[in-house]
Amino acid sequence: MEKSLPTTERATIETADSKTFIRSTTSKLVLLVFTLYLLVQSIGDPRHHHSRKHDNAKSSCLQPPPLFPPTTDESLQRLWEYIGTESFKSASIIRHSGAVKIDTSSFDDMGPVGEDERWDTRFAFHDYLAATFPRIHQDLKLEKVNTFGLLYTWQGSDESLKPLVLMSHQDVVPVPASTVDAWTHPPFSGHYDGTFIWGRGSSDCKNQLIAGMETVELLLDAGYKPQRTIILSFGFDEEISGREGAGTLAPFLIERYGENGVAAIVDEGAGFSKQWGQVFALPGVAEKGYTDVFITVRTPGGHSSIPTDHTSIGILSELLSKIESVQYRTYLADESPMLGLMQCGADHAPSFPSKLSKLLSKRSNSNTHSSPRTCKPKPDALALEAAKMGPPVKYLMQTSQAIDVISGGVKVNALPERTTVTVNHRINIGDTPATVWDHLTALAKPIAEKYNLTLHAFDDVKEAPLSISLYASPNTLEVAPVTPTDMTTVSPYAVLAGTTRAVYGEDVVVAPGMMTGNTDTRYYWPITKHIFRFGPGYDPETDSGLGNIHTVDEKISVANHVGMVKWFVLFVQNMDGAVSE
Repeated sequence: MEKSLPTTERATIETADSKTFIRSTTSKLVLLVFTLYLLVQSIGDPRHHHSRKHDNAKSSCLQPPPLFPPTTDESLQRLWEYIGTESFKSASIIRHSGAVKIDTSSFDDMGPVGEDERWDTRFAFHDYLAATFPRIHQDLKLEKVNTFGLLYTWQGSDESLKPLVLMSHQDVVPVPASTVDAWTHPPFSGHYDGTFIWGRGSSDCKNQLIAGMETVELLLDAGYKPQRTIILSFGFDEEISGREGAGTLAPFLIERYGENGVAAIVDEGAGFSKQWGQVFALPGVAEKGYTDVFITVRTPGGHSSIPTDHTSIGILSELLSKIESVQYRTYLADESPMLGLMQCGADHAPSFPSKLSKLLSKRSNSNTHSSPRTCKPKPDALALEAAKMGPPVKYLMQTSQAIDVISGGVKVNALPERTTVTVNHRINIGDTPATVWDHLTALAKPIAEKYNLTLHAFDDVKEAPLSISLYASPNTLEVAPVTPTDMTTVSPYAVLAGTTRAVYGEDVVVAPGMMTGNTDTRYYWPITKHIFRFGPGYDPETDSGLGNIHTVDEKISVANHVGMVKWFVLFVQNMDGAVSE
């Protein structure tokens, strides 16, 4: 086994019926024990006492035991041992480094697939995957959707079980030519310095794509026969909203398996964080919504030597100043995963702030809901206190607004007839795109009246003379459905949590996480309720955030990557028949 993976040699596949029977029987026993443990925890075990704050008979942040798949299969035992060897590490470095070396940048102005040649870098990436993972390309069904979308299907033996989908994306953000000299190692070198693999895409997110492929290749070599169908779905334009990649792959899968036809999805996303003296794994179970709003002011032109009192630039500036002066409300909707994270902090973190703990208890014991839908909602004291931790936390509880792009005027001696701006919004759980649109309309209305301009707010008129026009981009998204995080049954979330604690130890607390950005999963909402945006690699010695994604010196530690492979190897086996359909 150890020799076969780095070379073209392959391990012999054992196919004895007795071996399959033993693995199936042991799986059921493991599942039974896991279920009983969760049931005991949910009703309160009198032998169990929290050493943390909030000592209760029933914890609000249950943690499952480490969940390992059956170990009666010697080939799978050898596989697990092999992942921890220098031989696997060396081979994995070569595989991941080679993927980083292929520039698969996505640009905002990409033309149609088949016409814009910049898409064609994906062909080289496909060839690389085929050469690097021959067993997958021999044994799995490969379908290409919209030319570059990759769909690998490993058919399971039990068609009654819903498939498991592992996602990633092939593309990366471009590297501006002006920043290349600032990189410690060239951005597409895939350089390995003994600790890190450097380069664009090393942590966003060719690492997750390669880890998924390595997982399947390893399991194939070990003779693993899944009961549950396993699907690898790789888009190719996630960095520019994914319309051509995931936007075509998801409908393809929905057509094949139907709505709610998939057991669970794991895509890129949040990872691990140390907060309040405790390491948390934070699988993203929710995403904020999204809307870009374009604002255009049209006023008469003329010679600048005889100016009007207010040009389109001045009027728009007044509106933008007003927009920035009025922020959206900071609050926690009842369904927000941030509540779950704080509950986990109160239960398990030694340095969880006492003030937050008191406010959380008050919130938990109150029958009132923190909702923005009342006429004059009260300030959310819990959210406001938590927001003091800084913008990364604050904007998990507040709709954000950012004035990002502005254009107006063409010549110094000509009055600007048209000025336009783009305002980006990431929408809080509990808000909707209409929340943003109504807010901006209310701010623009008095300014339009002040300057005797017609206001076209989110109607059919994108712009007109003597007007202020507001309209939304077609990329607008509602807030994502929140993935269930039930820990009293063998749910996908419970399996994910048990797998994480198996790989990284019981000192890690698994808590609901949330994404401020959006992933390709935006297209997959109808196919399952169980979507996890999670980067399961972790290296406590070097990890700090997301590894400089989208900027200079993007990198990932090899220990992080190997941890991710270990996690996927266990998760695939743990999910195999473990979840009630």
